[in-house]
Amino acid sequence: MNTDRFSPRKPLLSLSDLAPAEVARLGHTAFAYGASRAPFAGLLEGARVGLLFTAPSTRTRTSYWSAATTLGCHTLHFGAADLQVGTGESWGDTGLVLDNYLDAAVVRTNGPQLDMAELARALPATINALSYEEHPTQAIADLSALRGHFGPLGDGGRPLRLAYLGLVNNTARALALLAVKTPGMTLDVYSPQGRGFTDEELKDLNARTDRDVVRQFDRVPSTPDAVDAVYTTRWQSMGVPYEDENWADAFRPFAVTTQTMSRFSKDTEAVFLHDLPAMREMEASSEVIDGKLSLVRSQAYHKESAAAAALLWALGDRQVSA
Repeated sequence: MNTDRFSPRKPLLSLSDLAPAEVARLGHTAFAYGASRAPFAGLLEGARVGLLFTAPSTRTRTSYWSAATTLGCHTLHFGAADLQVGTGESWGDTGLVLDNYLDAAVVRTNGPQLDMAELARALPATINALSYEEHPTQAIADLSALRGHFGPLGDGGRPLRLAYLGLVNNTARALALLAVKTPGMTLDVYSPQGRGFTDEELKDLNARTDRDVVRQFDRVPSTPDAVDAVYTTRWQSMGVPYEDENWADAFRPFAVTTQTMSRFSKDTEAVFLHDLPAMREMEASSEVIDGKLSLVRSQAYHKESAAAAALLWALGDRQVSA
C-alpha cells in the first residue's frame, strides 16, 4: 500500500471540479514556474510518477516528463501496449496495482474521462493530461500565456473576452470552463452547425456562475463583437477522420486569417492562440500562427508550466508564489 509520503494526494480530472480560487491558484503556480524554474527544483524529490499514454503525444508527454524531472520526480512511461486495459483489465484494477508503486499517474487517452475517474478511486493523484472530453492542463497553459501578455486576470485583474472558432473539442471545453471559473472572462464560440456545444452543455456552463459567460454562433458575421484573443484548434480533433468526405467545406468560413483577426480587433489588436498541433493553411494561416500577435509559442512553453502546477497540486498542493 502507498505510504502517502506526498499528502493529501488528490486528482485533477476536470476544471469543473475546482472552485474559481483553486483554478486561480493553479494558474499562479504555473505562471511562477514559467517565470523561473529554480524555486521549484526538487519540490517533489523522490515522487514516483507514471505517464500512462494510450494515444500518441509529442508535447504533452514531453512537457510532463520535463516538469517532473525539474521537480525531482522519477518517471516511468506506459504506452498502450504496456497497459493491460488493452486486454480487458479495468482502469480501477490497474489503479489498485499501480497505487502500490506510484505516487501519481498522468493519463492521456482518446477515451472517456470516466476511465480516469475509475483509476483515481484507487490511485488518488491521477491527472487528466487529455481525455476525449477535456484538456484541463491546456487551459492552465493558456491562462499563463494570456497572463504573460495582458497581465493579471481574474479578481482584481483585467477583464478578457475570447473568441473560439471551429470544432468544439476537449480543448474548447476546457477553455469554456476556464472562462466560467475566471472572473471577468467571457467566451464567444463560433462553430459550424452541429460541431459546437449542445444546448444542454451551454446551459450547464452558464448555470455554473452568476454571469452569462459563454455565447455560441453558427457563423462568423462580417462585424463580430470585438475580442482580446482569437483561439482555434485542429478541425479534426486528435486526428480522427470524419465519415463525410466533404466535411472541410463546413469549416472553411471559420478559418483564422489576417482578415479574420482584423474583423475581431477594434481599439486593441486581438492576439491569436492555438494549442498545437496545427494543420497550417487549414484552421489558421501561417501568417497568423507566426505573426507578431501570436501567443502560440508562449502556449507551447507553458505546457510544462501547467504540467508542473498539476503535479504540485495532485501531490500535496505545494506552491511557490508568483
